[in-house]
Amino acid sequence: MRRLARLVAVVDDALERSLPPASEPPVTLHRAMRYATLGSGKRFRGCLALAAAESTGGDCSVALPAAVAVELVHAYSLVHDDLPAMDDAAVRRGQPSLHVAFGEATALLAGDALLTLAFEVLATAGPPEVAARCVAELARAAGSRGMVGGQQYDTASAAQARPSWEEISRLKTGCLFVAAARCGGLLAGADAHELGLLSACAGALGTAYQLLDDLRDRGEDAIAGRQDPLGALGEEGARQKAASLLAAARRDAGGLGPRAGLLLELVDRVADGGRSPA
Repeated sequence: MRRLARLVAVVDDALERSLPPASEPPVTLHRAMRYATLGSGKRFRGCLALAAAESTGGDCSVALPAAVAVELVHAYSLVHDDLPAMDDAAVRRGQPSLHVAFGEATALLAGDALLTLAFEVLATAGPPEVAARCVAELARAAGSRGMVGGQQYDTASAAQARPSWEEISRLKTGCLFVAAARCGGLLAGADAHELGLLSACAGALGTAYQLLDDLRDRGEDAIAGRQDPLGALGEEGARQKAASLLAAARRDAGGLGPRAGLLLELVDRVADGGRSPA
């Protein structure tokens, strides 16, 4: 896990350099963007992009733009999720949520700015044709057929039709995990077979990650009167499903050969309960 900790620091440094300085006008907006992004996040998605690059024969550094981009998209999603119209969360990562600290209008704009900055960073990564493919991957994963669609289902009332927990988890979390892995692989020159293994591994890992997160939050959800995200699956069924997904992620990572050590380390981190404070 030591190497993973070092890579978290690498991603943090790249994020810090990618964000506008806090002193640059509009100062309040840029301060808010940095507040929402920098801090105690574990950078799981960013490290996944780096691990994907290494597992397909590249150096981790080639995937840094992808790591930054997926972390910016993730940061934007949390800012908007915390808003009163969504989850109405007052605290994020042990400090006041962005809308509490800066106001709702600034939180909305900061989220918008983080999302657009993500694509600015990714559009300049690698050869133009590769950058274009990465932009398409991330856009698809973050949109209505991915993360945003999953959040829409997650906020639906009990009376509205909802897909299974697994489908919601795949959309909310799995899609962005897959985009992180595929962008890292693309920037490292991965071939179609390697991209397929990365997609399968990251998809299973992301769904397991969200499932385990929902298991931990189940008590809080019940107290708050929110729907049980596990539905009819139940706690034991959820644990069994998570174990099955993690086994599949290990198998697919192993298919990439001896270079997949960091990718396997990430799978173990999820299995050990290494929860990112979102």
